[in-house]
Amino acid sequence: MKDYAIINKKWWNDVTPIHARSKLYDLKNFKKGKTSLQPIEIKELGNVKGKNMLHLLCHFGMDTLSWAREGAVVTGADLSDDSIKLANDLSKELNIPGTFVCSDVYDLPKKLHKKFDIVFASYGVLCWLSDIQKFAKVVNHFLKDGGVFYLVEVHPFTGILSFDFNLYYKYFQKGPFVDDSSGTYTDWNAKVKGKTYEWFYTMSDAIDAFIDVGLKIEFVHEFPFTMYDQFPGFMEKKAKGQWVLKNKKIQIPLLFSLKATK
Repeated sequence: MKDYAIINKKWWNDVTPIHARSKLYDLKNFKKGKTSLQPIEIKELGNVKGKNMLHLLCHFGMDTLSWAREGAVVTGADLSDDSIKLANDLSKELNIPGTFVCSDVYDLPKKLHKKFDIVFASYGVLCWLSDIQKFAKVVNHFLKDGGVFYLVEVHPFTGILSFDFNLYYKYFQKGPFVDDSSGTYTDWNAKVKGKTYEWFYTMSDAIDAFIDVGLKIEFVHEFPFTMYDQFPGFMEKKAKGQWVLKNKKIQIPLLFSLKATK
């Protein structure tokens, strides 16, 4: 495992219990039956009943198990062993069948020997990929012929903006970027500090990587809302749980989704 992956793994292990207690993940209501999925992926993926699904970078498996509640036969994979342990604990506690594998995403083909109808990834995935082309090859490896890859993600355009909503970062700079700030996206004041390595990809990077491995892009959609308070002080939460910019004169894409078939 590369040094950056080892360092990132430690950070994810450290923040897993913080995320599990957070309002953003809302684990308490998830245990009572509330889905952790957003309306976008439920609508765009459609009926998953009886389909084999691989969830890449699944964290502690709430979305994975939510898909199981929708009828999918699920497997989740993540770098963090603490996250995978919690995912397995939740699967047993809630009696929701699911298989969870602890692995760096690039090593997963050596550990998991199965093909899937659906490969799924969501919300905050791309920035942790050191090589998006290699990631696309992993996706392609696990898909059955006729299988579907679905990604819903924070829009790359927002990556040029600082937390206080100023133009700060370069759109075409790839990284890696070193982040040694404190806190985490569920609680910027959380007492956790650790170095992480992150990368940046443009929209064309994200689209071309999957075209290059032979997948057929079915659609790319963009949305003017997101699923968390990405720019504190500049956003408000709507009734449906979506976060939008308070200033209605500003119209920028905040999320995008991509569906591709093999």
